[in-house]
Formats: sequence, structure tokens, C-alpha cells
Amino acid sequence: MIALSNAGMRRGQRWIFRNVSFDLPDGEVLAILGCNGRGKTTLLRTLLGSLGLSEGTRTMPSVVGYVPQAQGGGDQHRCLDIVMMGRSGRLGLFGLPGKADEAAALAALATVGASQFAERPFGHLSGGERQIVLLARALATEAKVLVLDEPAASLDLANQDLLLGVLMRLRQARSHTIVFTTHHPQHGLILADRALMMHAGDEILYGPTADMMTDGELARLYGVPFVRHTGAVGRPDIVSPILGQPSLHPKPRTGTYIGHDHLS
Repeated sequence: MIALSNAGMRRGQRWIFRNVSFDLPDGEVLAILGCNGRGKTTLLRTLLGSLGLSEGTRTMPSVVGYVPQAQGGGDQHRCLDIVMMGRSGRLGLFGLPGKADEAAALAALATVGASQFAERPFGHLSGGERQIVLLARALATEAKVLVLDEPAASLDLANQDLLLGVLMRLRQARSHTIVFTTHHPQHGLILADRALMMHAGDEILYGPTADMMTDGELARLYGVPFVRHTGAVGRPDIVSPILGQPSLHPKPRTGTYIGHDHLS
């Protein structure tokens, strides 16, 4: 299980977020949604431990597989070498990767369906293919928690579909606990068991995805109306923003939240 309890992060006199509490059971997937500047990436960095909390507590394993938005450099390295970098935490300061580490990297590439990339230069891949290799690197750590920062950012639709397919297979296996941030509500509906929605004014909502990601709540979060299409049997609904319309200028909600978990 991973968790935050009454967590807050402050820079100077400004709170980036505050009063964040959630616990995510092993094997479940959490989507974190919110507009730019609401603190999604900062929240991820506090979960990872690269930023300390200003208040509250964090529960997280010591080894976590992390997938950033993009990988800078390494274009001439083989994809196998990129994935083996995920083994560095197990090698010690002066350790060198051995056969077991190479085997673990190859197994991680196979898990994400990218064995064919092993000998290819990382820089020769498309954006979506690179993200899948970085996901394999996170798996090569053998961590049971994966944290992804907007994994589909800047990917075209085909590459989004490629990446989502891999994440869906991991979700179905329930082999990992996964936390990811996204600007794509549909990705949350497809992948996540639970959603954490970072509204303006330190309002944080957390609960089952179906309860959180209603049309009204999404409209309030992003300031644009949404339309929903009911999915086929066994398939999630499809939600799409209606762009080019007058802004909703959503007002903060008051009163008691009914029908789903929430944070106080």
C-alpha cells in the first residue's frame, strides 16, 4: 500500500497543495488529474521522496519504478542499455551489470512487448516507443510500485494507444501498484481504479474513478463542458471535452459531498 496522510507542500508562503490524504491498495491504479499549476508533478515528487513534505506523512516502498515525461539524452545507446540502467540501484557504487541484470532487462522488454527494440538505438524510436522502453526500465528495477508523470504527454493518438495497451496489460495482471498523472480524462477512465482530482483552492477529491469522474466534476475541474458516450458492455464510457464554448467559470462547491469518498 502507498499513502499520504494530511500531506502538504509549501514553497515560501505559498502552499502548492495541502490536506492530501489517500491510501491505494496493492495492485490498484490511481490517476491524478488537474489543470496546469495545481501541483500534480510536485505531488508525484513528494511520493517519490525527491521532495520532502512540509506537513503530513508519506508511506512508500524504498524502491519505486519511475517513468518521466521524457528521457533526455541516451539517443545512441541501445534500448537494452537504457533498460539496464534500471538495475543500477542493485549494483552498488562501483558495480557493473552482469548476466542476471541483462536477463532482467530483456524480461522487462518482453513484458511490455518491446523485445524487438533491444538492439536498436534509443534515439531511433518514436515518442510512444521511447515511453514503452522507459516503462521497461522502471519494471527492470523489480519495484512493485510504478509512478508515471504524464506518460502520454506529447504523444500522437497511435502512440497513446500503444502505451495505454501496455499499461492495461499491467493493470489486468495486478502485478503492480500504479500512480500516474494525466491531462487526458479518458486515460483515467480506461486505466484507473481510483482518481485524485486537484481542484483550485486546495480542494482535493479522492475516490473510485466512476464516482469521481462524472461529467459535472470534470467540467468543474477543467472549466469546460464534457459529453459522455456510454461504452459497450464491459467497456468504459467515453468522455470528451466540448471546446470552443464559453467558459463555465466554475465556482467552488460548498456543503457536504455525497456518494463518494472525499478529503476533508
